[in-house]
Amino acid sequence: MFLKSLTITGDSGVIREIKFRRGVNLIVDETPVTDEKKTGNNVGKTTVLMLIDYCLGSSGKGIYTDPENRRNEYKLVKDFLINNKVLVTLVLKADLSDSNSSELKLERNFLARSKIIRRINDIDHTEESFDETITNYLFPGHFPKKPTYRQIISHNIRYQDLSNENTLRTLDKFTPDVDYETLHLFMFGCDFEHGDLKQELLSKIKTELTFKNRLEQNQTKAAYETALSLTEEEIKKLDTKKANFNLNVNFEADLDKLNEVKYRISFLSSELGRLNIRRSLILESEQDLRSNKSSIDIEQLRLIYKQATEKVSGIQKTFEELYNFHNSMIVEKIAFITKDLPKLEASIKSNSAQLSRYLEEEVKLSEAITLTEPFEELEKIINLLNDKFRQKGDYENTIRQLSETESNLDDLNNELNKIDDVLFSEESEIKIKLQLSKFNKFFSEVSQSLYGEQYAVVANTVINKNGQRLYKFSAFNTNISSGKKQGEITCFDIAYILFADQENVPCLHFLLYDKKELMHDNQLIKLANLVNDLNIQFVASMLKDKLPEELNKEEYFILKLSQSDKLFRIESSA
Repeated sequence: MFLKSLTITGDSGVIREIKFRRGVNLIVDETPVTDEKKTGNNVGKTTVLMLIDYCLGSSGKGIYTDPENRRNEYKLVKDFLINNKVLVTLVLKADLSDSNSSELKLERNFLARSKIIRRINDIDHTEESFDETITNYLFPGHFPKKPTYRQIISHNIRYQDLSNENTLRTLDKFTPDVDYETLHLFMFGCDFEHGDLKQELLSKIKTELTFKNRLEQNQTKAAYETALSLTEEEIKKLDTKKANFNLNVNFEADLDKLNEVKYRISFLSSELGRLNIRRSLILESEQDLRSNKSSIDIEQLRLIYKQATEKVSGIQKTFEELYNFHNSMIVEKIAFITKDLPKLEASIKSNSAQLSRYLEEEVKLSEAITLTEPFEELEKIINLLNDKFRQKGDYENTIRQLSETESNLDDLNNELNKIDDVLFSEESEIKIKLQLSKFNKFFSEVSQSLYGEQYAVVANTVINKNGQRLYKFSAFNTNISSGKKQGEITCFDIAYILFADQENVPCLHFLLYDKKELMHDNQLIKLANLVNDLNIQFVASMLKDKLPEELNKEEYFILKLSQSDKLFRIESSA
């Protein structure tokens, strides 16, 4: 496919229409060299390349952001693209010399959501269907295999630093080696049917290894297993200690009951003391009364009483009567005083029995409470057990995850080894060497014609840090100067188109370049002559005052820009 045209339109109509031709297509500035205050920078030369790339599926953010700091946006440009509903249309053609050859029209704008335009041959597409349609158009039947079409065409579009500085490693700096392996095997006609599966396996292996390393960041699986064993032993010891813990579950109730018993004992002891005192008093009174009962010699007392009555007249009572009255009165007093004694004795007996029971209960409760260990100690044991069980759970979970990861790694590596056994077989190595030999024929011829040197690409088997085998492709040369590196890159890209045509491998027949001023004038002239003779489009954005005289001609210019006429003509529209 060749570039046919790039059209930039806005609300007011066509802003730019760029038509491409075979051979050399230069985008230059016309800023006068005599005007020292003006330069050819920031006029939009590189932006043309970005717009082509945007139509081919790039994000397009570079069109209005600072390449050195993606957070800094050129607000003027971004607002213009959005507010003026700028639409970019790129037309690709199978053969520029055949008007009837097929065309591919790609249209994109810079709006979002429902206003977004992402069309292929006038049909709207989602982002995924856009990629699928372009892939199957440029590389029939390839979607969704690896490499992606964006990876395949990356060497055709070189305006970013990475692709301008590397011949083969043209993807972003985070691209793993396995992606390059798949890409280069495809490019050189060694398309490995399990290339995308290998990428997927290596990606999964990397994820599992990252997870495993994270789990073993503090200690290894063996250390976790040892820690688990020690923790289980500590749990056994704590369980035993807990089982032997002398715990009265009714401690609080027993303590309250003991206090109540002690109160009852005190109350009964006091009551018994009172009752005993009262009984003692009664018994003492009885004894006193009984001692007052007359038991003297009645005959002698009678003689005395007789003598008294003889001398005193009027005494009516006989001595016997007085004697009996005295004693009866004492007996009545004793009966009166001792009448409560049986009841008192019963109370003393009852209270004594009750006191004995309370005293026995006090002994039992005191023993139960005295033998009970402090509840705080049990709480400490329980808390320690909880911590140990938590640790055990953590260790078991980590060990389980490590075991699963190791099992997954074994399975993934087994699958990978099966693939590698085919990929690195003698048959595959012979195929790769044969294909590189075919390519190197073109590479050396092109480099010989431009630099008088012969360049080549080699494929070496390397072992990465994870012990996995990979093919690593590299350009075999010793070029270190930036200018000569640019020449090497161009030689590779031209040689690849010639190789792809010979091998019937689909490819783009245009090359987009920035910063070709770094190449020497002689090589630029030779390069122009070479691509003009071949079926290749060479599209480059360059400073006009850096062009050699032989290339500073209208026939090579497809777009001329300047400080007064920049690409989007924003100032003019304003």
